[in-house]
Amino acid sequence: MTSSSESDFKQNYQTHLKHLKLKGLQPKTIEAYARAIRRVGAYFDERIEDLSEAQLTDYFTDLLASHSWSSVKLDLYGLKFYYTPCVAQTLGGAPSDQAAQGATLAGYCQRG
Repeated sequence: MTSSSESDFKQNYQTHLKHLKLKGLQPKTIEAYARAIRRVGAYFDERIEDLSEAQLTDYFTDLLASHSWSSVKLDLYGLKFYYTPCVAQTLGGAPSDQAAQGATLAGYCQRG
């Protein structure tokens, strides 16, 4: 992993934490959504901005093999929250591949 992708992940993770707190979520929800991002970040070497539907399907299938369905759902919701406010707002609403991927993930999460 490059130090650039690592620092991008850390910065986006910190922004994610701020958005969780500003949204007024309960502490246990914040911890669950933050854990979801750490877990998916570890799985994909902290490169989670450009995940395909196939990668997400593989990730959640692997996760379901070792975790409960409620854990998988929390990871799904945490990742959806990460992409929706964190990445989209960080990009300032400017059209980009990352913003499009966030929209794709949001659609994937809604289907799940």
